[in-house]
Amino acid sequence: MNRRELCVALSSFAALAVAAGEGQSAAQAQDNMAIPAPPGSPGDPVLSTQRSFRFGDLPVVKTANGEVRAVIRGILPTGEAIELHETTVLPGHMPHPAHKHRHSEFGMVREGTMEFNNDGKPERVGPGGVFFGASNVMHGLKNVGETTANYFVIAIGRESDVQPV
Repeated sequence: MNRRELCVALSSFAALAVAAGEGQSAAQAQDNMAIPAPPGSPGDPVLSTQRSFRFGDLPVVKTANGEVRAVIRGILPTGEAIELHETTVLPGHMPHPAHKHRHSEFGMVREGTMEFNNDGKPERVGPGGVFFGASNVMHGLKNVGETTANYFVIAIGRESDVQPV
C-alpha cells in the first residue's frame, strides 16, 4: 500500500466513523456516497512531487448510486488545500443530497447529463460542461440522463471559521 492509498483508506474510515457516530451504519454511509472530508483536513500531505494517475490504479468505492474514485488530496506548497475525485452516477440518482460548505468546487462532466442545483436553480450540464460550486452556497448534482454520468470534482480551500472577504 502506498501513501496515497493509505490516505484514501484513512479518509474512508474517518467518514464511516462519523456516519456510525451519527446513527448511520457503514452500509448506509456508503449507499449515500458520504461527502468526503474537506480538503485541508488533518493529516493531508503536502503535494510537492509531480506524478500521473492511471485510471485502472484508482481505488473504487461502489455504492447504491454509482461509484467514486479518489484521485488525490492534500496541501500544495503554496498553501491551497485541494481534493480531486471522479464520480459515476446511475441514471436518476444523486451522489448525495444538496449541501454547502466553506471550500469551493469546480466540476467537469465527462459523459452523461447532469443537473446542477445552483442554489435551488436547476441547470443542465452535459459532456465537456463545467460547474462551479461557490463557498457557502447550496449546490448538488443529479443524473437526469438515461445512461450513467461521469464527472470530476476539484475542491479547493479549507473549512475554517475565517469569514469570507
